Amino acid sequence: MNAVRLEHDSLGEREVPADAYWGIHTLRARENFPISGTPLSAHPSLVNALATVKHAAALANGELGLLSAERVEAIAAACRRVRQGELHDQFCVDVVQGGAGTSSNMNANEVIANAALEERGLAAGRYDVIDPIRDVNCSQSTNDVYPTAIRLAAVAGVRALTGELDALADAFEERAEVHRAVVKVGRTQLQDAVPMTVGDELMAFAVAIREDVARLGEAVPLLLECSLGGTAIGTGVTAPSGYREAVLAHLRTVSGLPVVPTHHLFEASWDAGGFLQTSGALRRTAVKLSKICNDLRLLSSGPQAGFGELRLPARQAGSSIMPGKVNPVIPEVVNQIAFAVMGADVTIAVAAEGGQLQLNAFEPIIAHSLLQSVSWMTNGVRVLRELCVVGIVADERVLAERVAVSVGAVTALLPTIGYERAAEAASHALATGIPIADAVASVSDMTREEAVRLLAG
Repeated sequence: MNAVRLEHDSLGEREVPADAYWGIHTLRARENFPISGTPLSAHPSLVNALATVKHAAALANGELGLLSAERVEAIAAACRRVRQGELHDQFCVDVVQGGAGTSSNMNANEVIANAALEERGLAAGRYDVIDPIRDVNCSQSTNDVYPTAIRLAAVAGVRALTGELDALADAFEERAEVHRAVVKVGRTQLQDAVPMTVGDELMAFAVAIREDVARLGEAVPLLLECSLGGTAIGTGVTAPSGYREAVLAHLRTVSGLPVVPTHHLFEASWDAGGFLQTSGALRRTAVKLSKICNDLRLLSSGPQAGFGELRLPARQAGSSIMPGKVNPVIPEVVNQIAFAVMGADVTIAVAAEGGQLQLNAFEPIIAHSLLQSVSWMTNGVRVLRELCVVGIVADERVLAERVAVSVGAVTALLPTIGYERAAEAASHALATGIPIADAVASVSDMTREEAVRLLAG
């Protein structure tokens, strides 16, 4: 038989695996919420953020004389272990849970308490020495710990994502410079329009991405507004005078982030505005990335019966039945990530709206949706850059042939030959298949050489 230890709570006594760092509250949550199969550890940034909050709280409680130096030292050591990547497998409650995040907070309390006991050379469950609630959760409530941790995790995620987006924009800029003189036919409504360069097209992608980096950056200050110290619903009940100032100061030091106190604790206990703003910026970025990937797939379509203007790096066989077929798998996976992010944004909006009175009980699904979106997008953007964009090459032969017969190019001659003559030249070129310069010469006083020079810009 497996070794167990006995733990109790207000509902009774239960057996917990002796080697588990989690305890009875986590056990009950595991039984109550077998929902997604995705444990809290799937979001390492959130686990680290919970440990960061507990670390800051222990230091503040020690400063105010609520915890002995020995308890503070042990709890701080346990939090450092978690933040260094240890014990993450012990954060095992399901990400989808009732209770406004209480199960996640209890899971963190228990893991940190038992790790702290281990630091003292004591067995797990010796809560008479270091207790998950009395000591690790001292001066705190799930109501202020959990949303603060989500905010810290989201900031870390957004910063990682914007770094990848900057690198992706750099990659598009480099490809744009390589192709800055390669002329192609522009298109509107999938119909031929005026000439442009491949460099123009790729540079536009880079500019669009940089705009989204700026929009994501605007969400960070909202995420840094912290309700820690408000405890239950913003009252600050159970937290002593001076605790809020002390814990925020320690949180700034431990996290390295410039967190600031929220303007109104009662409002902050239910408002999900910062999460909505961040999710909206993620959705905007996802929509634009998906549009860019749609364009890459279309421009690389073929290779014989499609556009065939760009060649994307070949990454894998595209068919189990058609030899030689290669698909644009990297843009396709980014498209799917974007679809998921757009759906997550709807989930976050509905969850934010569904909160009632002084607390939003649906922050667990907000946290999971937001952090999954950030993580998936970060990975997708990196893959798009590394496995696709840096290897994009234009088929200059195909482009030159199409520009030579493109009727859209005649738009450049409007100031010289007028709209009617230009339209006549375009119709003649389409009817006969001759180059547009020849068609212009045949319907106007302009020589072919003059037309070529003007069409080239």
